[in-house]
Amino acid sequence: MVGCWTFAAAGFFPFCVGLRAADLADLAVVNAQIYTVDPQQQSATAIAVKGHKILAVGDDVSQYIGPDTQKIDAHGKTIVPGFIDSHGHVLGLGQSLAQIDLRGVRSEQEAARRVAAVRGKTPGEWIIGNAWDQNLWPSKSFPTKQSLDRVAPGNPVVLSRVDGHAVWVNSAALKIAGITSNLTDPQGGRIVRDSSGEPTGVLVDRAQSLIDSKLPPPTPADIENALEQAAQLCSSFGLTTVHDAGIDAPTLAAYRTLIAKGRLPLRIYAMIRVADAGPLWHAFQSSGPEVGDFLTVRSVKLYADGALGSRGAALLEPYSDDPGNRGLLISSRELIEKVAREALAAGFQVSTHAIGDRANRTVLEAYAAALENQKNDKRFRVEHAQVVAPEDFARFRDNSIIASMQPTHATSDMPWAAARIGPERIRGAYAWQTFRKLGVRLAFGSDFPVESPNPIWGFYAAITRQDRDGNPPGGWFPEQRLTRAEALRAFTIDGAYAAFEEQKKGSLVPGKLADFVMLSDDIMRIPDSQVWRAHVLMTVLDGKIVYRRPGE
Repeated sequence: MVGCWTFAAAGFFPFCVGLRAADLADLAVVNAQIYTVDPQQQSATAIAVKGHKILAVGDDVSQYIGPDTQKIDAHGKTIVPGFIDSHGHVLGLGQSLAQIDLRGVRSEQEAARRVAAVRGKTPGEWIIGNAWDQNLWPSKSFPTKQSLDRVAPGNPVVLSRVDGHAVWVNSAALKIAGITSNLTDPQGGRIVRDSSGEPTGVLVDRAQSLIDSKLPPPTPADIENALEQAAQLCSSFGLTTVHDAGIDAPTLAAYRTLIAKGRLPLRIYAMIRVADAGPLWHAFQSSGPEVGDFLTVRSVKLYADGALGSRGAALLEPYSDDPGNRGLLISSRELIEKVAREALAAGFQVSTHAIGDRANRTVLEAYAAALENQKNDKRFRVEHAQVVAPEDFARFRDNSIIASMQPTHATSDMPWAAARIGPERIRGAYAWQTFRKLGVRLAFGSDFPVESPNPIWGFYAAITRQDRDGNPPGGWFPEQRLTRAEALRAFTIDGAYAAFEEQKKGSLVPGKLADFVMLSDDIMRIPDSQVWRAHVLMTVLDGKIVYRRPGE
């Protein structure tokens, strides 16, 4: 038995503990403002952890504190469940850290200057960058190969658009890929051409594969390093779980290696990318899902269309700013239904990227056929669910489909989205409250590296529908804003639900995994304008502190 002891530093007085040492906490945080996301006990001031699980949550956990307990006084700081990003690309984030960063550049010329600034490349060596967005440029037009030819004539250049659904390349890259005026567009892709039919240097959606197949493949060590760096960055933002929206066999192997080495400070819920991982999907069809605390593979990923920013999103009617163009439908209804039926037979969830209203309708029809048009617990998901026709919202509810959405997409897209789809369709876009009022489950993420992986920025976008300068006043279509409680649920327990994991994570309840985050500010109470400035002081994963903010 444990005798009497004193913990005066945390404001406790001497007492006797009637618990065995084996029952005492390894970690206890006291004097905190805890938001549990548990309807039975919504707030608390202390939390105790034993091993990798929560031992107790309440206003007094002193009975669980022993002489070997690591004790932390939070000094009133806020604690929330570990954030769950329900749609990110971990390998893409890690790889982007080593590439030319074009995020926020304001012209084609500025982007070319960043390419020109790269030094030490040998002739013929690939130059790779990411995150350009022509919607930020004065002309708002796609760039051309000529500007890259001038700054890097001897190197193939490949620059991914911010949404990952288009690449901008130079003539050297086009030549290596054999892309000429005589090459026809691949199914589900578009080679942008000038008035004479010559490729301009921009490849949309599946046309990107013409270049991708020529890039030097990363080594297993490259993949492991990229995943580890991305995971560490995610941890610094308070993410404890990421739903990796489309992995292949080498990425899965790298995850397993990192976990075995204890080098992955992040839980992964992985979606198998069916389009280019046929053998991997076939193997899982035979074996069934892989379920674990740090790695679960239980979902398959499909793409129904492209992105709104590159006009590849599939629309029911033409783009308002590009008459005659209805976007690109990448997967047919028949294919989606076929994969959905395979997934159901193998015990897998289906998660399908759908941006435009035509793509969303196609996915909903395919899902309804596979699910026999009824409520269920299969938890099929539509990734993005960005533009939905008014009559299609109820189909999510009627077939128990989860809307996996990214709040910062709305605040990034709002300067130009209405021009793409007009004043009527925009009311069915980024429509979080419309879904919520129908009882549709919302699972929030960021789609990083398209957006920042910082979930606090996503939380801020969800409750304000404003950019970080506070524009527009009152919010963009403010009727779609969420309350803070609703937004926190979407980044925690509802994200867990979207991965069949709500019984073991997503809220701070005894017996659940000990994943939680300490914040610099109380995001549930401070003024809206200050929310996005909050940062993570500490991230606890599996009962261990995996991140502390330097100097705090």
